[in-house]
Amino acid sequence: MNLIELFIIGVGLSMDAFAVSVCKGLSTRKLRSNNYLTVGVYFGGFQALMPLIGYYLGYYFKNIITDFDHWIAFILLGFIGVNMIMESRKEENLDSRFDFKTMIPLAVATSIDALAIGVTFAFLNVNIFLAISIIGCTTFILSMIGLKVGNIFGKKYKQRAELVGGIILVLMGIKILLEHLGIL
Repeated sequence: MNLIELFIIGVGLSMDAFAVSVCKGLSTRKLRSNNYLTVGVYFGGFQALMPLIGYYLGYYFKNIITDFDHWIAFILLGFIGVNMIMESRKEENLDSRFDFKTMIPLAVATSIDALAIGVTFAFLNVNIFLAISIIGCTTFILSMIGLKVGNIFGKKYKQRAELVGGIILVLMGIKILLEHLGIL
């Protein structure tokens, strides 16, 4: 695989993290510089780590991983999305945290597909360290951009935006599940 192909894969994999970053930005009143770094490191880090894990486990567990990765993504995104929808009905904004407990499930949910990509990298002539560097950096940058985009939009339409963000996450989880089941 060449650099352009790896970059396209990196952009494609980062779209889930971008969408979740937009949702995080929607639910945060005032962003600090460390919020950008937190989102970038968690999402970019997991997007780089998961293909590496997938690459090394690919030869042994390919069928097992691809059999349930879509279920994990569906459950995590659905859970997070439903929580956002419920929070949109409340006055307070509980989804604006950037702590470990909040960010880990988001990072895992958005990087499940990257694990499967890593499995496929195991069977292709791919420089895994170049691939994960491109994927991680692309996701790092797009996640920070998504956070800002969501924050700007959310200042005007906070509750509606949280509701829409939650619905988007639920729909994203459903889409992943339906694609892997061959319905879409």
